[in-house]
Amino acid sequence: MSLLDIPDVFFGSTDDGHTFVVLNRRIRNADRLLTDAGFLAREHLGRTLYLLPPGPSQDAHERAGLAMHGLLAHTLDLVDLSWTTRWSPGTPEADPDLRFQFTDGTVTATAETTTARSLLEQHGFALAADGSSYQPQPGLDQRGLLGAVSAAETHAYTHGLTVSVGLGIPTPMEIPAAPRRASSAPPSPPSGPATRRRPR
Repeated sequence: MSLLDIPDVFFGSTDDGHTFVVLNRRIRNADRLLTDAGFLAREHLGRTLYLLPPGPSQDAHERAGLAMHGLLAHTLDLVDLSWTTRWSPGTPEADPDLRFQFTDGTVTATAETTTARSLLEQHGFALAADGSSYQPQPGLDQRGLLGAVSAAETHAYTHGLTVSVGLGIPTPMEIPAAPRRASSAPPSPPSGPATRRRPR
């Protein structure tokens, strides 16, 4: 299972600057909420993707915020790891204090400040052998990795740290296919919300 398939709603970014939304269950009016916010619907490998092309981070921030506000009325199981929508008035865009990079089923974190390093350690990340990056606790599956990154990212924002998350998806064409679902199996209930609301 891809980490995109875990929450009801996943907001992410491709390396080339597209903002995308994946819906993993039916949500009333979701198509209208997303298209009214400027997302374009596109069928891709068994799933409907909602895409914003690369553009100013303020514009992506506002459009994603509108869509997210509407979706949160229907589910709290929403994860937002999109780096393209990170914008705050009066804050210059700069290299992030904390960076996560998903690659080949794991994640690597790098920190630019003492506060960011301390925060990673509080969330179970340990200094890697290279001495410059951090690794999560061993043995975590995709759900565990997503939870660790979401928790650390949310905590970082409470400290005013800037964060970037790379999903290892170069372009929308590389977004993984939808999982095959057994038609006779009832949907399993979510294990709990992994929500992060963007700061205002």
